[in-house]
Amino acid sequence: MDIQSLIAQMTLEEKAALCTGASNWTTTPVERLNIPEMVVSDGPHGVRRVPNVHEVAATSLPATCFPTASCLASTWDVALIRQLGEALAEECIALNVDVLLGPGANMKRSPLGGRNFEYFSEDPYLAGEMAANMINGVQGKGVGTSLKHFTANNQEFQRFSISAEVDERTLREIYLPAFEKAVKEAQPWTVMCAYNKVNGTFASQHDTLLNKILKEEWGFEGLVVSDWGAVRDRVAALQGGLDWEMPGPQDRRVKEVIAAVQSGSLDEAVLDESVRRILRIVYKAQETPKTGEFDVDAHHELARQIAAEGMVLLKNNGVLPLKDQQHIAVIGRSAEQAHFQGGGSSHINPTKVAVPFKELQAQASNAELTYAAGYPADNSFRPEMIDEAVTLAQAADVAILYIALPTFKESEGYDRADLDLTEQQVALIKAVAKVQPQTVVVLNNGAPVAMGDWIDGVAAVLEGWMMGQAGGGAIADVLFGRVNPSGKLAETFPLKLADTPAYLNWPGGAGVVRYGEGLFIGYRYYDTKEMPVQFPFGYGLSYTSFEYSNPQVSAATFKDVDGVTVSVDVTNTGSVAGKEIVQVYVHDQVAGLVRPFKELKGFAKVALEPGETKTVSIALDFRAFAYYHPEYAQWITEDGAFDLLIGASATDIRQNVTVNLESTLDLPCILDKESTIREWMADPRGRAIFGPQYTQMEAEARKAFGGEDNERYGTDGSIGMDIMEMFSDMPLVSVLMFQKDALPAHPEDMVAGLLAQVHGQ
Repeated sequence: MDIQSLIAQMTLEEKAALCTGASNWTTTPVERLNIPEMVVSDGPHGVRRVPNVHEVAATSLPATCFPTASCLASTWDVALIRQLGEALAEECIALNVDVLLGPGANMKRSPLGGRNFEYFSEDPYLAGEMAANMINGVQGKGVGTSLKHFTANNQEFQRFSISAEVDERTLREIYLPAFEKAVKEAQPWTVMCAYNKVNGTFASQHDTLLNKILKEEWGFEGLVVSDWGAVRDRVAALQGGLDWEMPGPQDRRVKEVIAAVQSGSLDEAVLDESVRRILRIVYKAQETPKTGEFDVDAHHELARQIAAEGMVLLKNNGVLPLKDQQHIAVIGRSAEQAHFQGGGSSHINPTKVAVPFKELQAQASNAELTYAAGYPADNSFRPEMIDEAVTLAQAADVAILYIALPTFKESEGYDRADLDLTEQQVALIKAVAKVQPQTVVVLNNGAPVAMGDWIDGVAAVLEGWMMGQAGGGAIADVLFGRVNPSGKLAETFPLKLADTPAYLNWPGGAGVVRYGEGLFIGYRYYDTKEMPVQFPFGYGLSYTSFEYSNPQVSAATFKDVDGVTVSVDVTNTGSVAGKEIVQVYVHDQVAGLVRPFKELKGFAKVALEPGETKTVSIALDFRAFAYYHPEYAQWITEDGAFDLLIGASATDIRQNVTVNLESTLDLPCILDKESTIREWMADPRGRAIFGPQYTQMEAEARKAFGGEDNERYGTDGSIGMDIMEMFSDMPLVSVLMFQKDALPAHPEDMVAGLLAQVHGQ
């Protein structure tokens, strides 16, 4: 298809209309030129395709409800996530969907975020790997995706209007990298902008984000679509890089674009570029015939496998896996009414649902199972339900409590008020555990919950997440040992809400939320604060054990452009087969700017039979060692030593190898008239030119303010301080004010002369 020729044949009115949706779910066709419509559908963990895409409907066609992103990320299994993407594409093809709206790659800035269940992680590297592989899975079968929500959409409070105030370095290192990795490694057909503002400008019209970074710097080839209703100013959005506004129809918006072109306030070339991007994706979608059916049973089984791989065993005193118990008390209404997905735009009409209680019965045919609801559907306190559960638990060999965080506490559209289960649920767990020491708690939730009030009293805790339609079977598989749990947390579980990084800056007010914690979200914060947590990032138990040994690197000294590969031997030292997730964190021993203590830069999931050893190798590239320097406006590396920390979680580091990096960057000099002496001496050019004056300055300072090193702390009548340490963090021009006799040149003139030499003038 010659798109440029097609654009030349289109009228201004047709081009303006194409840039706005025809309905809630379709592009605007141009029948005169045989330009077809394109159909999109909500995702990201299932296809929410309404029966008639030209009408608004609350119900959708049956589709597989896979586990939500918090469970997907906890698998740490990129191949499995790609397989999920392929299955989603098959369902899109069967349901006549061209583009699936997902995945979501926003960071989990706070565990209170109401939509956290749709996002992968608190860590941008892990989130980026998950997003890229899911996109490649979907698009490998000829169906598009929509990477969302770009960017800093980390809360529901005032999400349509609030300005996320984020400094450039934090934006680049925390909130953009997952999107960057997904764009560069998977090229999603579309990227969806966020509702919110970023540093005062709506994401829908953010020229820096959409044009300069996404399209120009990262090389994004697809179209940018608005979140539904995110556009305030259609003309400004077009100029800012927003190609396609949704939903439609919006005749007023079309007329605004036409008038702007006619008046000259909008260059028609800008409109043509958006039309080109839209048409490219419309015709790309047409290459995949939308026919056939999907395998309902096979996809249900895949959903079960993914759920089991993503569940995280948080505590186990040996009660799991269940073996010979003759009487199992099953307690909790979510055992009978599965809680497997979140509320909002991602809500799927499942093809079938595995009921947890029935799945237990199927795997415990020789055992007696009794059931009590334990807690109501609403937030009322019902002591009689607790009494019934306690009676059942006392008579049993083991009690399994299914505890689901209700939708009124966790959903799209509103943030959580706290990290707590309901009052009834906490009282239920404590009461049952008091009479039954073999109590197992199974959680169904999309984000961390506080456990301090009850976790010490229970025998085991299984994090089941929002587990998808087949999750009931997956829970039974893990409880009875058919599946050895291998999931690990993609986010930190704090002890309490007040410990969380964004606590003092959440959720903002007066139209602004300040990201005051900067780079330090998730484990980056807890590391720096040396703060204990309930369960750390990357944590998860198994029914077996693993030993790490023989760490190796491809080179002890390497150039940043070459990268380095680290390897380690992992041995299954237990009696059952299992899977281990090896995590590699990088620690910069000395950096020019403040950095988190360590950051995840690689991982691998390895399956091992009892007694088996495998060597796991993980490649680390330039970005694994770089940080974003706002003064250079680029990612930089610095010469020096880095520790490669190989661990089973963020706090369980098993091996450590130190390597030396040689930076190949030829960075421009950023010294200016306000640069400090320390900055002059750290810059190679500055040190070469200013070094002699520094030596003279130091001698004069010692003479004027204090004697030799061992005397300058007040023992000789001096002012009792290290004067050069103070001077080092003062601008050179300010220090020279104290040196007029020794260096008679006018301070400003002298600094100007030095800068001229540094910059080669």
